[in-house]
Amino acid sequence: MARGSLVCWPILMLLTLLMAGNLLAQERTVQGRVTAVDGQSLEGVSVRVRGTETATLTGTDGRFTLPARSGATLTFSNVGYKTQEYVLGNALTVDIIMQADDIAVEEVVVVGYGTQRREAVTGSVASISGERMNEVPASNISQALQGRVAGVQIMQSSSKPGAPMQIRIRGTRSLNASNDPLIVLDGIPFAGSISDINPIDIKSVDILKDASATAIYGSRGANGVMLVTTHKGYTGQQTRVSFNSFTGLKTLFGRYPMMNAEEFIKLRETAGRFQNGADESNDIDTDWQDLLYKNGIMTSQDLSISGGTEKTAYNFSTGYFRDEAVLPGQNFERFSLRGSLDQKVGSLLRLGLTTNNNYSINRGGNLGLYSTLSSTPIANPYNEDGSWKDVVRLSNDNQWVYSRERIENLGNRWIDQTKGFGSYNTFFGEVNIPGIEGLKYRVNVGLNFRTTNGGSYTGEGIFSADPTTPSNATISNSLNTQWTIENLLTYDRTFADKHNINVVGLYSAEQVMFNSSQVRALHIPADQFQFYNLGHATGEITVDPNNQGYYKTGLMSWMGRVMYDYDGRYMLSVTARADGSSRLAPGHKWHAYPAISAGWNVKNEAFMENVNWLDALKLRVGYGQTSNQSVDPYKTLGLLSTRPYNFGREFAIGYYVSELPNAALGWEYTTTWNYGLDFSVFNSRLRGTVEYYTQHTKDLLLSVGLPSTAGVGSYMANVGETQNKGFELSLDGLILNSENGWSWEAGVNFYLNRNKLLALSSGRLRDEANWWFVGHPIDVIYDYERVGLWQEGDPHLDILEPGGNVGMIKVKYTGEFNADGTPVRQINAEDRQIINTNPNFEGGFNTRVSYKGFDLGMVAAYRNGGVLISSLYSSSGYLNLLSGRRNNVKVDYWTPENTNAKYPKPGGIESNDNPKYGSTLGYFDASYLKVRTITLGYNFRNDGWLKQRGISGLRLYGTVQNPFVLFSPYHRESGMDPEPNSYGNENQAVTTSFQERMLIIGTNTPANRNYMIGLNLTF
Repeated sequence: MARGSLVCWPILMLLTLLMAGNLLAQERTVQGRVTAVDGQSLEGVSVRVRGTETATLTGTDGRFTLPARSGATLTFSNVGYKTQEYVLGNALTVDIIMQADDIAVEEVVVVGYGTQRREAVTGSVASISGERMNEVPASNISQALQGRVAGVQIMQSSSKPGAPMQIRIRGTRSLNASNDPLIVLDGIPFAGSISDINPIDIKSVDILKDASATAIYGSRGANGVMLVTTHKGYTGQQTRVSFNSFTGLKTLFGRYPMMNAEEFIKLRETAGRFQNGADESNDIDTDWQDLLYKNGIMTSQDLSISGGTEKTAYNFSTGYFRDEAVLPGQNFERFSLRGSLDQKVGSLLRLGLTTNNNYSINRGGNLGLYSTLSSTPIANPYNEDGSWKDVVRLSNDNQWVYSRERIENLGNRWIDQTKGFGSYNTFFGEVNIPGIEGLKYRVNVGLNFRTTNGGSYTGEGIFSADPTTPSNATISNSLNTQWTIENLLTYDRTFADKHNINVVGLYSAEQVMFNSSQVRALHIPADQFQFYNLGHATGEITVDPNNQGYYKTGLMSWMGRVMYDYDGRYMLSVTARADGSSRLAPGHKWHAYPAISAGWNVKNEAFMENVNWLDALKLRVGYGQTSNQSVDPYKTLGLLSTRPYNFGREFAIGYYVSELPNAALGWEYTTTWNYGLDFSVFNSRLRGTVEYYTQHTKDLLLSVGLPSTAGVGSYMANVGETQNKGFELSLDGLILNSENGWSWEAGVNFYLNRNKLLALSSGRLRDEANWWFVGHPIDVIYDYERVGLWQEGDPHLDILEPGGNVGMIKVKYTGEFNADGTPVRQINAEDRQIINTNPNFEGGFNTRVSYKGFDLGMVAAYRNGGVLISSLYSSSGYLNLLSGRRNNVKVDYWTPENTNAKYPKPGGIESNDNPKYGSTLGYFDASYLKVRTITLGYNFRNDGWLKQRGISGLRLYGTVQNPFVLFSPYHRESGMDPEPNSYGNENQAVTTSFQERMLIIGTNTPANRNYMIGLNLTF
C-alpha cells in the first residue's frame, strides 16, 4: 500500500500541473482603454485577438471588453494610427497609447451631415487638419490654407491686418452672383466673416469640391463647401489644459520702389516740364517711406480646457490675437470665447451645443499711401527749427506731411475703427430610435448674430493740403441675424458584414435678416467729439440712401441621400435636393436637382491580391447639378433711386425707376462631371489623387443693361452660360523613415482651371463695359497690347501715331495695310486686345524633416503664367507719370542714350497726365514661387522633469513668414511681393480703370516678412 502510494504521487503531481496549465490558458474577460498620445480617447479602434475571430471596437470613451487567453496577442488598429500589438500577460486591464501615422491624411473625412472613411468617399473631398494649418500662424484660416489644397485658389484681396482672402473652389462660374464658397461651422452654415474663426480652435477643414459632394447643401453649396470642425472634448478623457502662444516681429517684405533724389532730379531734368517748388531743393534727399513705416507686432495667446466623463464631453477655450501693420495706427484685434458640451442622457439620447463668440476691432483702415509715395524726395518736411511742416509745397502740388510721429501724435484729431461682435451657436439633440438598430433622429438649431459698429473722424486740415478742409465724421452700423433649423433622419447599418448602407433625410429652413445704416457730418465743433455725437455738427449731415440697407431672406430645403458600400469594393452615393428661395420670383422659387457618384476600390478585388507594391487603387466618377440664388434680395421687384431737385422755391426729392422688375427671375444652375483616381503605393509611402472635372453653368444671374432710350438702366435676368474645366493632382509621400529617428515627408499639389464665357444676353458676343467676351475667360483685360517703344527710323510712326514722338509706347496695330505696306489708319479703339489674366497652372508644396524631437518644415505656393496688374506702374496709379510733377516709381526709361529701355521717354506725348497707353505699363507675368513659412521646432520628451510637473506636452518653435520669392518677374523688377493686395477699384488714383472683381497690386498696406517664436504647452 505504501509502495503504491509512492508510485501515485508523481502521477498526481503531473496531473495537477496539467490542470493548472489548462486553467491558466482558459479565457477570461480583458478590459482596457485606448487613447492617442495627447490623452484623447479613441473611438472605433479595432481590437482583435490575433489568429482568432474574436474582435470588438472601442466605444466613445475609448474603452473595450473582450475574452482572451493569457499569452494571446491583441492587435489594435485604427485609420490614421499605426497598428500596435500587445502580448497579454496576467493583467486583466490594458491601457494602450496609439501613435499617429505620419502620412495618414485624415482617413475619416466630414462629408456633410456625417463622416465617411476616406476609402469609401466617392465625391471630390479634400481634407486638412488644424494641426497642419497652424504650421502657418495666421489671423484666419484662409491664409493658413493658401497653397495647401488642389483646386482651391486663395488670393489676397487686401494686405490690411485681419482682412479675409478671396476663395475660389474650381474657378469662377457666375458673373453677377456670388462665387464665394459656403462656410459651414460645426454643421451650421456660417453667417459671419471668416476672420471671426480662431484658427487654433479648428480640428479640421474638409472641402467639398464637386456637385456629388456639395449637393447635400443645395444652392448654398453652388461654389463649393468648406466644412470647418472645431475641437471638442471626448467622453472618458482626462481633463487636459492647453496653452498655445506665438509672438512675432513684422518687418517690410519690400518697399515701394520709388526714386531717390538723384534719380528724381535726373527724371525732372530729362522731362523738362517742371521746376522745383517752394519746399524742394536738389540738395535734399527725403525717404518718405522711412519716415512713415514702423515695425509691427503679431501675437496670439490661446488657452483651452477639455475633458469628459462617461457621459459628458466638454471643451472650452479663450483666445486673444493682435496684428499690427507697419503703418502707424493700423491694427486688428480679436478676442474669442468658445465652448462645446456633449451630454448623453440615458442610453438613447444625446444633447449638445457649440458656441463661438468673438469681439474684434479694426483700426486705421482708411490710412493710405498715395501721398507718401507721390511726395518728391527733394521736398523738405522739416521747418528750420526741426519741427514738422504741416504741408510741403511741390512744383505743382501741395502734400500733407505723413510720418509715423505725426500720425501717432494726432490724438483726438484722427480715429478710424470698426468694432464687430459675433456669436455663432449650434444646438443639437440626437435620439436613437428604439427597436430599429442604426436609426437616429437629430435636430440641429443654429442661432447666429453679428453686429458691427464703425466710426471715423478726421480733424480740420488733417491729411489735406488745404488747412481749412472741414473736419468730418462718419458712423456706420450693421446687424445680421440668422436662424437655421435642420431635421435629420439617419439610418446606418451593415448587413452580412458586406452591405453597408447609410440613408439621410433632411428638412431644413433658414432665415437671414440684415440691416445697416450710415451717417456723415461736416464741421464737428471739437476734436473731442470725434464721431460720438454727430448731432453737434455745425455743417451738413448726410444720410445717403445708397448707404442704408435692409433685407430679409429665407430658404427651405428637402434632401435625401443614400450611400451604399458593398464589401469595401463598390460604392454608390445618390442625392436629391430641392430648395425654395425667397429671393426669386413666384413660380420660380423652387428648384430640384440630383447628384450621383460611384467608386470602385480596384485593389480590394481578388485579382489584385498579389500586387504587393500597390496598397490602394480607387476609381471615382460623379455627376450632379447645383444651383445659385446669390443675388441681392428684392431683385424681382425692381429698384427705385432718388434724385434731389428744386421745385420752384422748394427743395424736393424725386424717385425714378433705375432697375426694372423681373417676374420670371429664377435659378442659376451648374451641371458638373467629376472623374477621380486615388492611389497608395509602396506600403503607403506615396499616396495621391488625380481628378478631372467639367462644369457648365446656365441661366446666369446677370444684370442686363438697357439702351438709354428705355429710360431705365438695367434689370436682373437669367441669361448667359459659362464653362469650367480643370485638372488636379495631389501627392503626399513619406520619403524617409529610418529606425534611428530620421523622417522626411513631403506633399505637393498642382491644378489648372480653364473657364470660358459661352453666351451673354440676347445673343451678344461682347460686353465691353464689363470686359466680358464670348469665347474668352471671365476675367480678362480689355486694353491695348504693348509691343515696345517707337525708335528713331521706325516706319509708319506718323501714320499710326500722328503727333507722336520717338520713345513713346508702341502698341499692336490690328488694321489693314495698303498695297505699299503702309497702315490704312492710325491706332484707335479697335486695336484693343482681349488679354487672358488666368494662370497656366498653380499649386503648392510642403515638406517636413524631423529627427527625434526636432523638426523643420516649409510651406510654399506657386503660380505659372497669367497677368498681374500693378497700378504702381500703370497710369491708374499716377505714380509713373514720367513728367517730374510728382515722385515716380523707379523705372528704366527711354533716352537717346538708352534706347533699349522698357519704359517711355519722360515728357513725351500724354493722355490724362500720363504717358499715352500708360495703362499697358502695369501688366506683368504673374508667375512666382513663394515660400510662405519656414518653421523649426523642438518637441520635448514627455518624461523626467516634464512628467513630474504634470506637463504632457511641450513644443517650442520659430517661424519665418514670407522669407523669399523666386521666379517672379514682378518681384525681380520691383522687389515687392507679387501677390495682389486690392480689388480693381481700390488703392489707386483712378478707380475706374479696372473691373471691381479683379485683383491688383495697389498702394495698400505693404507686405510683411515676419519672425515669430511660439510655444505649445499641454497639461
